[in-house]
Amino acid sequence: MRLICFLIIFFSVFVSLNAQINPLRVFEKDSTETGFQVVRIKDVKLKYLTRSAKLTDPRTPLNRVKPLLKKFKRFVPQSFWDKQNEFGLNINEVAFVNWNAGGDNSISALANMRFVRNYKFRYLNWDSELRLRYGLNAQEGRQLRKTDDQIRLSSTVGFRKDTITNWYYSVKATFNTQFSNGFKYPNRTTPISRFMAPGYLFLGAGTSYIPEGGKFNLYISPITQKATFVLDENLSNQGAFGVDEGEHIFMEIGFLITNTWEKEVLKNVFMNHRLSLYTDYLISFGNIDVDWEVTFNLKVNDHINANIGTHFIYDNDIKFDEVVADDGTVIDPGIARIQFKQSLGVGLTYAF
Repeated sequence: MRLICFLIIFFSVFVSLNAQINPLRVFEKDSTETGFQVVRIKDVKLKYLTRSAKLTDPRTPLNRVKPLLKKFKRFVPQSFWDKQNEFGLNINEVAFVNWNAGGDNSISALANMRFVRNYKFRYLNWDSELRLRYGLNAQEGRQLRKTDDQIRLSSTVGFRKDTITNWYYSVKATFNTQFSNGFKYPNRTTPISRFMAPGYLFLGAGTSYIPEGGKFNLYISPITQKATFVLDENLSNQGAFGVDEGEHIFMEIGFLITNTWEKEVLKNVFMNHRLSLYTDYLISFGNIDVDWEVTFNLKVNDHINANIGTHFIYDNDIKFDEVVADDGTVIDPGIARIQFKQSLGVGLTYAF
């Protein structure tokens, strides 16, 4: 009797163990060939789902696919160059027909171009700018006259010791001259200036303060060489612009401070400020040459703007009221005077 009970208990335990440890066969072999086997995964339906499980159908129904209406932009790698290209044209015109108050018909045009290339990456900063300006005025009863003329190129290379400081060790070069002959109207026979007469080249080393944004730049150079070029024979023989008579180049060593600043002072009103101060160590230390230009651009839209500007120059090497005898002898070399220019215009601007 005991044996029968023991057999019954053993049989029931064996059946229950087989029911609990029966594994779920997920992987089955499709092929039994030697050297090659394919294993296919069966779909397994879970009886109990966790809260984070997502029951999504990997199959894409074609009736719910929408066409691509907007093209994706191609990936463009980051550039460390900041480029600006601007062209402006201002035209002022006055016309009279049976005008009782009188007046002469006139038209003025001023074209200007500005090219900026700035490179900044970690320790290196390279700023370059080219400005070109030329203006003409045509008035009834007189010949064409020049109202503005400028070629200005500047380039500054700076290197800093870390990425936190805004102070750079810098080398700066600046070049100035003009396109065509300048006259003291109404005299049109004797030019008082020409291309590269004068021409100015500043080359020096110092330090620059350039905060983030690049709209403010302060350059201080204790060693700067200033070269004045007078490549016209007549002006050179007159000793114009500080050169010795018959010479074409006049060299100076001095101290230079320059500052440029661009800021939106009011909504759609942008200020552009440029200042240059230079004094010579050897000949006239303490006598400061000043070149200061301030321009306000009033932006109407992307292509129409108005601008008002002033330009102040004082250079001790440029003399006025020179007295020359009939035989060409200079009786009085004249004195240096303040040069001032004011401009106002409305025109078109195109950036590219």
